[in-house]
Amino acid sequence: MSLISLKDVSFSYEGRIVLSGVSFELSDGDYLCVVGENGAGKSTLLKGLLGLKKPSGGQILFGDGLSNSEIGCLPQQTQTQRDFPASVWEVVLSGCLNRLSFFPFYRRKEKERAEQAMEYLKITGLRKHCYRNLSGGQQQRTLLARALCATSKLLILDEPVSGLDPRAQLELYELVRDLNRKLHITIIMVSHDVRQALPYANKVLHLAHKQLFFGGREEYLETELGKGFLKGGEQ
Repeated sequence: MSLISLKDVSFSYEGRIVLSGVSFELSDGDYLCVVGENGAGKSTLLKGLLGLKKPSGGQILFGDGLSNSEIGCLPQQTQTQRDFPASVWEVVLSGCLNRLSFFPFYRRKEKERAEQAMEYLKITGLRKHCYRNLSGGQQQRTLLARALCATSKLLILDEPVSGLDPRAQLELYELVRDLNRKLHITIIMVSHDVRQALPYANKVLHLAHKQLFFGGREEYLETELGKGFLKGGEQ
């Protein structure tokens, strides 16, 4: 059974269609790289998957008991968020908020989940550090650990290496790869750096206000669309 299934999904703003004809399925353990020019509809699609934007047409279906509230998300950061005055532990633990249900406080299982997420992302030693004093790479690891607290099935990552130095970028890509392969978490990643991002994915979705391609990575790289997009370099 598919974890996510989209059937001819479209999105509109003020009556104007901005993305249409999106149809694809993802199973447990898939790693999807979403590519396209700026303004192609990538962020709109992510908002739809997260339940923040209602489709104007088509269907988004979740399987395996998944719901919007059980999706871990690493969004693009604003400067205000980078300066957030909280400890790493507090930021990571906040990823468990949707799991609290009727309980007004964190229980042992939420704290254990946060501890485990910090171990996976190799930031246990930063537990008491102030988030705003971390390097860009450390902040992204912290936010990824926070997202991991929210899910055991699906992570959505929006430009996760933006603003990081080359070494930090590589480290983050490898951490996400390990979460995908070792924990079998399905990944949906939007990245402008296609050359670095594609080798980790097994599927590709190319958008340009509509769906131009969905399929395997190797198949995409053999298409004129894929070759041309990679040659363009900027994305």
